[in-house]
Amino acid sequence: MNLSSMVVSRDWPEVSVLECILGGMQITVDVEPRPERARAKLAKSKIDALIVDCDLEGGSSVLESAFTGKIPNSIAVAMSGSSSKLSRPGSGGQLTLRKPISVEQAVVTMSAARNQILNGRLRYHRSALNLPASLLADNKRIDASLLNLSQGGAGVKLKRALPENSELRLNFALPSAAGKIPVQVCAEVAWMDKRGNAGIRFTSIPAPMKKDLQLWLEQQYFAG
Repeated sequence: MNLSSMVVSRDWPEVSVLECILGGMQITVDVEPRPERARAKLAKSKIDALIVDCDLEGGSSVLESAFTGKIPNSIAVAMSGSSSKLSRPGSGGQLTLRKPISVEQAVVTMSAARNQILNGRLRYHRSALNLPASLLADNKRIDASLLNLSQGGAGVKLKRALPENSELRLNFALPSAAGKIPVQVCAEVAWMDKRGNAGIRFTSIPAPMKKDLQLWLEQQYFAG
């Protein structure tokens, strides 16, 4: 599953750099040199990243639409050869590209945009699984089946009930081409039904493990 972007510009050397970088990041690119056409397309379809050339007449108004929420859920990137056109009041976190765009600058800026997009997507994404797992609660091991997984929690099947908000440690191993990825997280029971299905909320994940989990979920998201 690719991410999508629109580049509103007719500065073709800069567009070529962006097409190369975005393609390498699995982000499809729609180049629209006419702001009025770009606005019409954006009204009909959702895109993940909007890169607008503020030096193009009418470009700034397209960008303003993104900042004011008229183009919802898109990461906006301003592009210009003038620093004054890249600055907006209250936009300290705005992503920008200063022309002429270097490959290094494009990689850094669009990687930041991609990370923001994926963080938003993965916050609500769950990967369906059927893996053996175990829980350690009150110093007792409980075998479980891992049914689904997200950044912040998991769905499991248990053979015995656990009280809601019980603190525990969840252990499992994720399959990957390079071998199994062991995961051990501190968690708590968010809910449990009478059939043994339970929702587990992660409360603490070591930084290296969190990164492994993020990368694994990204791979599953794109594979899906």
